[in-house]
Amino acid sequence: LQQEGLDADQLSDLLYRKSGLLGLSGFSNDMRTLEASDDPHAREAVDYFIHRIRRELGSLAAALGGIYALVFTGGIGEHSSHVRAGACRGFDWLGISLDPGLNEAGALDIASGPVRVMVVPTDEERVIARAVHAALAG
Repeated sequence: LQQEGLDADQLSDLLYRKSGLLGLSGFSNDMRTLEASDDPHAREAVDYFIHRIRRELGSLAAALGGIYALVFTGGIGEHSSHVRAGACRGFDWLGISLDPGLNEAGALDIASGPVRVMVVPTDEERVIARAVHAALAG
């Protein structure tokens, strides 16, 4: 705010629209676009995204004393086999390993180790519709 002289709307735009993958890559917040690009900034953005997943996964596993299942969902979790593979890489010690063929196919259960690793499609519109219906009926 002080350095750039931004007002609240400009700061909101910076944080919500120009940060994250777009801020890291310099050109897109769409994982599909970044994965298809040969731009080194795109690769850095994807690598950092995977790094953050791995960091949080390790922290949560430590806090919980292990995990029984890992679920990938949402647009990236459902559709990016690259992100799923990267996120799980090196977690064999935790019981997490992927079957590469199942991962590429986007199967429901993609694990090849004792910890279940799942790809679960989301349907946000249906959840919202149910919540609205419950509120109106209510």
